[in-house]
Amino acid sequence: MRFLVLLFATLFLLLPAHAQTTSADPTATPADELIRILEDDSARAELIERLRQAAPGEVTAAPETPPDLSIARQLAEYTRSVAQGASQTVRAVGGVFTNMRDAFNGTLNADLGMLRDLAVNLGIVLVGLFGSFFLLSLLAGRLSARIATPLAGRSLLARIVGLGLVLLIDAATIIIAWALGYVLALNAGTMPSGQMGINQTLLLNAFLVVELSKLAVRAVLAPRYPSIRILPVSDDNSAYWSFWAARIISLLGYTFMFVAPMLNGTIGPAAGAAVQVLVMATAVTIGIIIVLQNRDDVRNWLAEIAASRGQDGAGRILVIVGRHWHELVIIYLLALLVVWFANPDEALPFMLGATAQSLIAIAVGVLITSFVGRFVTAGLSLPEDVRKRLPLLEGRLRAFVPGVMTVVIWVVVAGVIIAIGQAWALFDFAGWVASDEGLAVAGSVVSAALIVLVAIVLHVVVASWVEYRLNTTVGKVPTPREKTLLNLFKNAFTIALAIFGLMLALAQIGVNIAPLLAGAGVVGLAIGFGAQKLVQDIITGIFIQFENVMNEGDVVEVAGRSGVVEKLTIRSVTIRDMSGTIHLIPFSSVDQVSNMVRGFSFYVAEVEVAYDSDIEVVKQTMRDAFTLLMETEHNKVILDDLDLPGLIALTPSSMKLRARIKTLAGKQWGPGRFYSETLKRLFAERDIRTPTPRVSYVPGAAGHLTDEGSG
Repeated sequence: MRFLVLLFATLFLLLPAHAQTTSADPTATPADELIRILEDDSARAELIERLRQAAPGEVTAAPETPPDLSIARQLAEYTRSVAQGASQTVRAVGGVFTNMRDAFNGTLNADLGMLRDLAVNLGIVLVGLFGSFFLLSLLAGRLSARIATPLAGRSLLARIVGLGLVLLIDAATIIIAWALGYVLALNAGTMPSGQMGINQTLLLNAFLVVELSKLAVRAVLAPRYPSIRILPVSDDNSAYWSFWAARIISLLGYTFMFVAPMLNGTIGPAAGAAVQVLVMATAVTIGIIIVLQNRDDVRNWLAEIAASRGQDGAGRILVIVGRHWHELVIIYLLALLVVWFANPDEALPFMLGATAQSLIAIAVGVLITSFVGRFVTAGLSLPEDVRKRLPLLEGRLRAFVPGVMTVVIWVVVAGVIIAIGQAWALFDFAGWVASDEGLAVAGSVVSAALIVLVAIVLHVVVASWVEYRLNTTVGKVPTPREKTLLNLFKNAFTIALAIFGLMLALAQIGVNIAPLLAGAGVVGLAIGFGAQKLVQDIITGIFIQFENVMNEGDVVEVAGRSGVVEKLTIRSVTIRDMSGTIHLIPFSSVDQVSNMVRGFSFYVAEVEVAYDSDIEVVKQTMRDAFTLLMETEHNKVILDDLDLPGLIALTPSSMKLRARIKTLAGKQWGPGRFYSETLKRLFAERDIRTPTPRVSYVPGAAGHLTDEGSG
């Protein structure tokens, strides 16, 4: 290309000089002049020299000006294309009448004989095709009714089989009528036998596609046979939607597959374009009317679904969609019509394809969310043996599964949005994921999600294992020390797992966790200085656990409170006293721990008797009470014989004796109560009196009471 440019530039400079030295023909063309130059040796040499001087090096092409890709420029270009397309369409609508007039006036060189033959051939096919289809439909309707009617109330499988048979009969009706139409087209009419016109083929193909599409609608709604209808749709709604769907399919199908191509071939492209415009406008108008008719019904239906969901996030979205869905659909239909006006060959197929992909994505998302919702609603039930071993696992999973399912639902919603954006070419998500950057981001997100999932599973597994070890009905009965350590381990493991899982997940998505760790250290140091009491609680708790001075279930006295240890953490102890009151005692306030159930226990029985009682009789009575105690079931927890020191103190009014009963740790109160009751009964039987103060009245001037002791 550069050579040609240089050649013509040199000729432009050389031809005037050569014209002065040669007597050229005034009528000679530049081609003739070039031939003369090439035939003349001197002139040819001069031309070559000038070409060499004109091209000393490579000629650099001027850089192309990059197109303006701003949003305003793109919007302007698209608006211009829409306006031009709409203008051409309006001209086509106006010109169709002129074309028709010219067709009948002969200006389009239309052959009236050809039009007559076309009418005859199409008339024969139309009558035979639709007549046979009508008669076959009547016969198929009776046969289908006999199949469908007995299936009312039968199982789902039986109704599906019946629906399949009915659809098979309808499809056979369509195919037979279509085949008869081909037989008529090939053997009747003005054309030779065995031949048919293109317009007849258009009609037959349009019939097959349209009727099969209507059959697909009937397969979903089954308007004539409620007994085999699969979807939970009322008879009125089924008939309504079937009627309008069939009309729109017939209108668009026969127009675009038969009428418009026929007019393009017989009258002209303008006629076909005009008919398409009118039909598209009619279809959009019908769609808008249908939307307005069902505005309230759809809004109420979505409101009922939102109410059944408890007005959660998705329910509120459904309410908003129900208020404005008709506006969105009307805008979409009008945009569809405008896009078709602007570019019916490219824009309309793209928009229809994107719409179909969007509907499929929404349908798949609804199916997945419905399945997940039913799974959550149905609840989670574990086998009996698992519930026996892990009684808390089912409740834990029931509290855990709904949150996971909510995350799954939102992931599905995000996937549907991405699929819709991909379908409408709003962004190239698939191409971005295939790129290096997309693969890195997707891998990071998936890795972080897997880390979180593994952390959650580990938490459930460890908590279930601890629960299994603490279960007293299965396996080995845990000791109090095991209970304490296992609960502490579960709490510490949960905290550590949450911290490390969060850090690893953040590291996977590209967050630098080094500053977080340093910041955590600084914050921990600041908390240590500001919360010295908390640090003291933890340090004291650690040493208490190391020294194993108390465990869960022990009866202790801590910080002036006595009771059973119900919960023991690294910072505090929870005690329930005899009245049932819960006391939370931080370890920083604990300076002494008294454990009453460590190793073994004693029940100490101290009795006071009057001075006139025989000590040996009292001691024998105490031994007899212990003998009666050993004859009961309490003997299983008693470790030794009665420890009877005898007389331990003399008071001004009584003699005090003591006896001890050694039992298992924490088992002293039951035998002790029984021993005291038995001893009281034996004292009464043997007339052993306890000291009773005697009060006498001494008369005097003022009178006063005197205590004379007991006896």
